[in-house]
Amino acid sequence: MNRLLKDLRTSELDRRKFLALTSAGAVAAVFGFGPYTSREAADLTFASDPFTLGVASGDPLPDGVVLWTRLAPDPLAEGGAGGMPYEKVAVRWEISEYENFRKLTKTGTAFAHPELAHSVHVEATGLRPDRWYFYRFRVGREVSPVGRTKTAPAPGANNSRLNFAFASCQAYPDGFWTAYEHMASEDLDLVVHLGDYIYEYGIPTHGGRRNQPGSVPIYFAGETITLDRYRLQHALYKSDPNLQAVHRNFPWIVTWDDHEVENNYAAGIPEASSQTPNPADFLVRRANAYRAYYEHMPLRRTSMPQGPDMQLYRRLRYGNLAEFNVLDTRQFRSDQAAGDGTDPPNPESLDPARTITGAEQERWLLDGLAASQATWNVLANQVIMAQRDVADGYAKAYSMDQWDGYVGSRDRVLGFITQQQIRNPVVITGDVHSNWAANLKANFDDPASRTIGVELIGTSISSGGDGSDTSAGGELALRQNPHYKFFNGQRGYVKCAVTPELWKADYRVVPFVYEQGAPISTRRSFVTEAGNPGLEDA
Repeated sequence: MNRLLKDLRTSELDRRKFLALTSAGAVAAVFGFGPYTSREAADLTFASDPFTLGVASGDPLPDGVVLWTRLAPDPLAEGGAGGMPYEKVAVRWEISEYENFRKLTKTGTAFAHPELAHSVHVEATGLRPDRWYFYRFRVGREVSPVGRTKTAPAPGANNSRLNFAFASCQAYPDGFWTAYEHMASEDLDLVVHLGDYIYEYGIPTHGGRRNQPGSVPIYFAGETITLDRYRLQHALYKSDPNLQAVHRNFPWIVTWDDHEVENNYAAGIPEASSQTPNPADFLVRRANAYRAYYEHMPLRRTSMPQGPDMQLYRRLRYGNLAEFNVLDTRQFRSDQAAGDGTDPPNPESLDPARTITGAEQERWLLDGLAASQATWNVLANQVIMAQRDVADGYAKAYSMDQWDGYVGSRDRVLGFITQQQIRNPVVITGDVHSNWAANLKANFDDPASRTIGVELIGTSISSGGDGSDTSAGGELALRQNPHYKFFNGQRGYVKCAVTPELWKADYRVVPFVYEQGAPISTRRSFVTEAGNPGLEDA
């Protein structure tokens, strides 16, 4: 398998052969058929802590949750193996309702496979709904940090409240993740991450704006392309203590955007196709990125990559209160219209045959919305859905990378929501490194048209640096788009308190990220009432 992965990074393979080889390798790794020896946990000793990347949980169900860790005693060692031998390692996991583990609820043994960078994905079951649990891992004499997680409410439960936060865009060299330090102290049931968990760009040895000389090895300087390098990039990001704290304290629902692979890629098309003339080369890169993403996220086996493909869109329910439709607007989209960029409406952007989700995911989304019994129907989404004209005066200009570049997709989704009278749709979005709040309209060009839902767009954790409270571009967009009610350009996250009657969104911001120690405040709060879509100041 080691030789196979090396070949995949360096050889030109046709798509069929590539899929066959990597799919077989993934199955072999999960089910223990790899060409390696096996070590029992009791046999292992480590020169340093193997749990340097922390613990995490995710995708909570009423009866269970995914538990994650990765064995990496030397996480930034060149080569991406994390300082581990090429052996399968047994890892014990434990779950308890007590933080001191005086009584165990569930235990078991999982295997950390070298093909999956010695990551562990435990799909724990048999738990009680809507309940907090503590978990940890053991290998040899080493014990992981204790994580805390919570199961979802029972199907059909009339749960009265859900508190969660959503975030996106955490470029490591752009500043410190102080927002996560504050998020870790919030009263939350869940965290949703909407993409750009890593960035593929090279990182200087002083860590960029973090300005910590010698903190990043020199081999991080180049752009991320190979599997080893994607693993290293994830390990560096995962080493941040504030990010680890939020993973340790709450279960996460994750999806990606573009930078987990490459800026503004579209399906199998790289950002600059002229620089990658052979499509198979980009598929190899995408497979490397998808494999490393899976290795570092608390995802279920159903998301195991199959070569350059990975099942990420999925649905999670929180009783009768909320249903999360987690979207993937990168893997299946048509290429950006008009060569990408900011452009007026054009034949490509208006072509109804083009798609941002792919036909299969679109059908899945609409069928799920139609069948939902939830009070709130959430679309966890990467790029802005609400129309956003960024040109002054009578001119029109829209981002071709956002839903504005895929008008047919947006018309079908919002048209279905309108026609089928889907209850209380809320779109949560990342990507743009700034805070926005918008009403979703039946006709964006007619301010008097019906409001059918709301979109909450969250800023970055660090991407873009310190930012500012407002900007000329933000104020222009507010003037040009009356369905937008708010803009802010600082860093932070959005905290949501959801009840059967009301959805409240707090835009939480920090004033700087170039230095540590920033305080946090709520810049603005909005509410939308169940059965009465539209944003109002809280």
